[in-house]
Amino acid sequence: YSPRGELEITDAIQRMIDNGCSVVPHILSGSAATVATWKDTGKLEDMLEANRIVLDDMEPSIASEVPGDVQLHGRVTIGAGAKLSHSTIRGPAVIGSNVEITDAYIGPYTSINDGCTIRSAEIEHSIILENTIVENIEGKIESSLIGKECVVRASTLRPRAYKLVLGDHSVAELMR
Repeated sequence: YSPRGELEITDAIQRMIDNGCSVVPHILSGSAATVATWKDTGKLEDMLEANRIVLDDMEPSIASEVPGDVQLHGRVTIGAGAKLSHSTIRGPAVIGSNVEITDAYIGPYTSINDGCTIRSAEIEHSIILENTIVENIEGKIESSLIGKECVVRASTLRPRAYKLVLGDHSVAELMR
């Protein structure tokens, strides 16, 4: 972390290089280039906007079997080893490798990273990081960023209550 208490993009890029990741630039063209002059992806709104810009320029690709009970609409990318059933995915959207999606709606401008499990949930205009589980959610998750290895699920415990662990500067908006 920097003296400002933030993870600097240069440090994040160097860490990726040190871990053997390939880091390449992406030059935006067309309408995306006119919109994206600068995005401070330390802010949720700008992170979601950057995701939207990248997904708008995305070329669709399907690297896993898509069964007949799954509907794909628009530009959708599905990684290798994904298991989909009884779901609708409306692009632009990215589904990572080894993702399981069952009885779900994945709406436009959603990126779901590798290893996630989404069951009985609706997600739209959101980013879900790797190895996260989202299951049995009433209502739609939208305009959200969910970190890696998180679990978001309905509780069967009584009395009914919200149970939250939130980091600094978080905002949680709960349905009534």
